[in-house]
Formats: sequence, structure tokens, C-alpha cells
Amino acid sequence: MDKDHPYPRSSSRRYKGLKAGELPTCESLKDTIARALPFWNEVIAPEIKAGKNVIIAAHGNSLRGIVKHLEGMSDAAIMELNLPTGIPIVYELDADLKPVKPMSFLGDEETVRKAMEAVAAQGKVKK
Repeated sequence: MDKDHPYPRSSSRRYKGLKAGELPTCESLKDTIARALPFWNEVIAPEIKAGKNVIIAAHGNSLRGIVKHLEGMSDAAIMELNLPTGIPIVYELDADLKPVKPMSFLGDEETVRKAMEAVAAQGKVKK
């Protein structure tokens, strides 16, 4: 969130005692993973181990954090991963919650490809 955002967090009473520069203006993938993995471990994983099918609806970076964890991906590899927005990802997991096969997407190949390209293009300047 930049300084010109119409609803800056610094105007909220909950942040009243903070000095300029003490509030982050964004959240890194590392920060997002640090938030997502405890939820995975404490809430989602026990449900899966109990035999339930679980649907996770989340922001792309939260999902990338879970994918990084499940796939054992390196920091460099996860930075290259573009998950398609709005297209479900399917994992089949073993008893230790390790993928039995690679992730798959619920959608036809062309739709998934276009959605991944759209994510990859986010933030790029159009010419």
C-alpha cells in the first residue's frame, strides 16, 4: 500500500502509537508463508488426517506458501510459480501429507494456461 492510498493503515487508531516507517507497506512471500504454515499445520492438516476433503480458498501468495511446503520447493522455484487465479488446484496426499502425484488443476488446459499467463503478467507495464 503506497503513501497515497485513500485508506492508509496509519490513520487507524490501532496503529496510533507507531512512528512513521514502523508499519510495513507490503508483505513478502516469506512473511505470508510464516502466516500460512501454522494454519496449515494446526487447522488444515488435522482435518485431512481425519479423512476429510478440504477446500482452501486463499490469496495467491498464501497458496504458493502451501504449495512450496507440500512440494518441498526451493525459494527460487516458488518465485517462478504462477498459480492460476480462480482455478482449483488438486492434490492427492499420502498419510504423511506428501503429494502422491503432481498437483493438477480443475479446468481445461487452455483456460489454465491463460490464467497462469495473466498472473505472470500482473504488475508488468503494458506497452
